[in-house]
Amino acid sequence: MSMKQDLDQHQQHSDHSSDHYSNPPPQRRPRAAAAGAAVAVGSATTPPATSVVPGKGRKEREKEKERTKLRERHRRAITSRMLAGLRQHGNFPLPARADMNDVLAALAREAGWTVDLDGTTYRTSPTPPPPPILPPHAAAAPPHPPSQLAPFQVHSIESPLSATSMKNRAIKASLDSQQSFLKIDEGLSSSSLDSVVIAERDIKNNKFNNSSPINSSECVDAEQGALEQDGDFVGTPYIPVYIMLAPNFINDYCQLVDPEAVRRELEHLKALHIDGVVVDCWWGIVEGWSPHKYQWSGYRDLFNIVREFKLKLQVVLAFHEYGGKESGDMVIPLPKWILEIGQDNQDIFFTDHEGRRNTECLSWGIDKERVLKGRTGIEVYFDFMRSFRMEFDDLFKEDLISAIEIGLGASGELRFPSHSEKIGWRYPGIGEFQCYDKYMQQNLRKAARIRGHSFWARGPNNAGHYNSRPHETGFFCDRGEYDSYYGRFFLRWYAQTLFDHADQVLSLASLAFEGTKLVVKIPSIYWWYRTSSHAAELTAGYYNPTNQDGYSPVFDLLKKHFVTIKFTLVSQTPGSLLETDEAWSDPEGQSWQILNSAWDRGLSVACQGNFQCHERDVCIRVIETAKPRNDPDRHHISFFTYQTLSPVSMQGDLFLSDLDSFIKSMHGDLLSVDVAV
Repeated sequence: MSMKQDLDQHQQHSDHSSDHYSNPPPQRRPRAAAAGAAVAVGSATTPPATSVVPGKGRKEREKEKERTKLRERHRRAITSRMLAGLRQHGNFPLPARADMNDVLAALAREAGWTVDLDGTTYRTSPTPPPPPILPPHAAAAPPHPPSQLAPFQVHSIESPLSATSMKNRAIKASLDSQQSFLKIDEGLSSSSLDSVVIAERDIKNNKFNNSSPINSSECVDAEQGALEQDGDFVGTPYIPVYIMLAPNFINDYCQLVDPEAVRRELEHLKALHIDGVVVDCWWGIVEGWSPHKYQWSGYRDLFNIVREFKLKLQVVLAFHEYGGKESGDMVIPLPKWILEIGQDNQDIFFTDHEGRRNTECLSWGIDKERVLKGRTGIEVYFDFMRSFRMEFDDLFKEDLISAIEIGLGASGELRFPSHSEKIGWRYPGIGEFQCYDKYMQQNLRKAARIRGHSFWARGPNNAGHYNSRPHETGFFCDRGEYDSYYGRFFLRWYAQTLFDHADQVLSLASLAFEGTKLVVKIPSIYWWYRTSSHAAELTAGYYNPTNQDGYSPVFDLLKKHFVTIKFTLVSQTPGSLLETDEAWSDPEGQSWQILNSAWDRGLSVACQGNFQCHERDVCIRVIETAKPRNDPDRHHISFFTYQTLSPVSMQGDLFLSDLDSFIKSMHGDLLSVDVAV
């Protein structure tokens, strides 16, 4: 067909399209429905009797939309696993929010190419050596093609590639090339397509036994031969291990309940060669009855027993309520005099959009408001910290207290109480924004007025409820209002209140505990992590959608105060959450974002976990996260806190044996994690 005929056809098609869209255009459809749109354009010129039934076309478009969503989710899951594997096993210094351009650039540089900032890619060729003197009989030999004369970069002896690993990689590449591609039948429903995606990945894992080079042990340096097998940790960095003591050793009157039970517990812990213990000091107990009346006697007795066993001590200053599934029947509320003030002024507590008050901790809106018997929230926290420092000055001088963890929000973590089970939240709900008390609303109105848009002084009215899913809301769905001008303003303001609270409290904590390590706990909010909005993180105060890095500003602030961050490692089997969890969770991806972002800023990192030590794979995964084997910068965590569901002395011999193996592996003393599965 000639070019003129092509242009005529294109012009006719454009005329039909303009006639068809003379009416208001329909709602924008995904790209996958382009074929359906073409049919609709052609049907505009045909008689009505032959047009497609509207109801049937709408159903087909909805099915295609669901199939497109599932394909995109599957693609994101694969990308997430690839990035995590390249960071962990491949020596690739990818940024926390890497895209495919970063991956391609890293792979090109590894292959010996030069990649400029503007994307220009070329191979730098060193000056070739002088040509060798050929014998007379070889003078007439035809020259090699120019491509064969170009220098080829080879790995030196120090390269992690060896003959064995290259052979294994070749075998694995041949195996991967034999795998069938995922074929999607257009007639499948969304649920059946989801099962096909999951089943295909399961077949891959079972047939080739995780043979992908990203997850294989051949990506580990050959010079680390002693570590090639899972569970061999001898000679690895020494990671101190602390055990968190149960809070029920101290009653509501700040008295040590059973000193002999404490001694039995510490005897078992000492036999396990732990480095120390972690003790929660509850604001609701110490200053529980009257303001400025601090009762430390029970904690003094407890600390003296810890001193007898020559164990290190870390103290958590807990300014939140204790209770929930993990606490059993024990509840430690906020101080009684605080609750009495709250009866007359309920706005001292965080409030959701329906007006429900959350008494788990005080609202950050009163940090500078004198509503607590003449004191501000910041002054109340500082007085408590200063009283502790003065009471236990002798323990600080003896270096018995090695660190102080500052509680900065719900559950002692730096976050809003947006996922409160007491109010009705259940996993994997997105939670709710907690900014509707009058003090936070005053702050929001001030920020909107400074921004020049006073009508933005409101919370989102389409953000769902505690147990909503992102796609069920207009704010968190794909292309939702969270990424509009108003949404970006509100989310930045919401996160800034989190930063301001942490900055003010840590500034005073640095004065009260000068020379002592400060620890801040970062939440592990991993559900909906593989969606575009990261809704659960947004409601908790972390502006971390796919086009933003919500942790870098927090870590820049914490670096200013020389703080050690601590976060909880989630003990999930790789792949189980990525492929079958309806919440589109990615605990591994979130952990690596936090670790890389913190280590890039020179922050010290610690971890906490409450997994079962008899699960061998979980233990190995936690240890390898704590001290990555193939990290070129040799990063590792500063300490690990193990949280048991009940006292260690009440556990069986098998539990103690498994815990002992885990501790030795953390210390770098164990050749292999030999625990029962």
